Amino acid sequence: MAKPKKTPRPKAQTPKGFADYFGTDVRDRNEMLRAIADVYHRYGFDAFESSAVETVEALGKFLPDVDRPNEGVFAWQEEDGDWLALRYDMTAPLARVYAQHRNDLPTPYRRFTMGPVWRNEKPGPGRFRQFYQCDADTVGTASMAADAEICAMLSDTLEAVGIPRGDYVIRINNRKVLNGVMEVAGLSGDDKEAERGIVLRAIDKLDRLGPDGVRALLGAGRKDESGDFTEGAGLGDPQAEVVMGFMQAKRETGVETIARLRDLVQGSDIGATGVDELEEIAGLLDAAGYGSDRVEIDPSVVRGLGYYTGPVYEAELTFEVTDDKGRPRNFGSVAGGGRYDDLVKRFTGQEVPATGVSIGVDRLLAALRATNRIGTAAPGPVVVTVMDRDRMADYQAMVAELREAGIRGEVYLGNPKNFGNQLKYADKRGSPVAIIEGGDEKERGVVQIKDLVLGAKIAETATHDEWKDRPSQFEVPRAQMLAKVREILEG
Repeated sequence: MAKPKKTPRPKAQTPKGFADYFGTDVRDRNEMLRAIADVYHRYGFDAFESSAVETVEALGKFLPDVDRPNEGVFAWQEEDGDWLALRYDMTAPLARVYAQHRNDLPTPYRRFTMGPVWRNEKPGPGRFRQFYQCDADTVGTASMAADAEICAMLSDTLEAVGIPRGDYVIRINNRKVLNGVMEVAGLSGDDKEAERGIVLRAIDKLDRLGPDGVRALLGAGRKDESGDFTEGAGLGDPQAEVVMGFMQAKRETGVETIARLRDLVQGSDIGATGVDELEEIAGLLDAAGYGSDRVEIDPSVVRGLGYYTGPVYEAELTFEVTDDKGRPRNFGSVAGGGRYDDLVKRFTGQEVPATGVSIGVDRLLAALRATNRIGTAAPGPVVVTVMDRDRMADYQAMVAELREAGIRGEVYLGNPKNFGNQLKYADKRGSPVAIIEGGDEKERGVVQIKDLVLGAKIAETATHDEWKDRPSQFEVPRAQMLAKVREILEG
């Protein structure tokens, strides 16, 4: 008789495209999110949480950077036939929530939200299928003051988490200006939709391909290093020059940049409106003290131009870091957003103006760690060692006293037979202090308090004589335990 096959053990490995986050990672992220939330709260935004699951119908076709509806989502079908999906961003759920509860919400409605989102995309280095987003949006006003406020708040947020002025810039552009440029270049109308799509994708590749690569895509097309050919928009030289002029319109000052954009969109009403909006935003920010050292008009910002309907903005970190190959490069973008006046309309049938920003939490955390502005190791808990199993109640009373005083502490819960293992455990936990009370100490009414940080330093550098002169273990009356622990922790 054949033996039954054993069920194979599951592999203990993280699913592809996902990551595990341990104590320091979680602590650093929470610390940064608290600082961000403080700024958002100060600006009058209310905290909000929506469901991690939405109907596919509610998510619609607005997944950024993807052409096909519902591409890139984790979705499943319910028994009743409805399709549900994990949210891929925080904006699509907001549109559903606002449409559903608009009669109960103030107008305009300011909200911020933080949490994980999921993308069903091919993972790669630094590209995960689950990641955190931190969004703030204002729904229900068409005023450019809302966009200016978002940019000011983003500036304050970067400084609050530790990015100093001079190490970042908020760059602003406007989709309407690009629409005006398209109109001047003869690319308006339904019959030019394909060409406009190619132009938008070409502009989006400016950072990667440079001006020459984009110019090729505006014309006949471009062959890459592998020999693959990408068909171009087929624009003539005069048309291409108008588009290139838009991307290279930035001048020394915001006033000069706006003047140049106004020249480029002459004859286009929507283009002129876009330039007016940029000028208004710049004026509002300048009046509030946000000058060119923090915020600037920059037509080369092309993020999500197929998604946004008006102003767009991007937070770029300008300091240099070293890449995997040891080459210096600017850190780059950590946040972006813009005005999206069409999103809520899907539910209500009426246009509802909205604008907002999303911070890439992992990107911003990486920036803070790259510049040593976050990520210093936090001390572990004070460890109360166990010398006698039968006196566990005494040890629990000790740790309770520590906790009541606001000191992080724990009783060793492993096998107490080998005392050395208890100290090794405390070292592995990063504990600053260990408390020892054996039977002899109990009878004399004292405890031994071991300064583990000082002990490690002495072990590294001290001679035998210095070791005797600089003890790292102290015997104190039991009643003075708390005071001595606090003294050590406070340095």
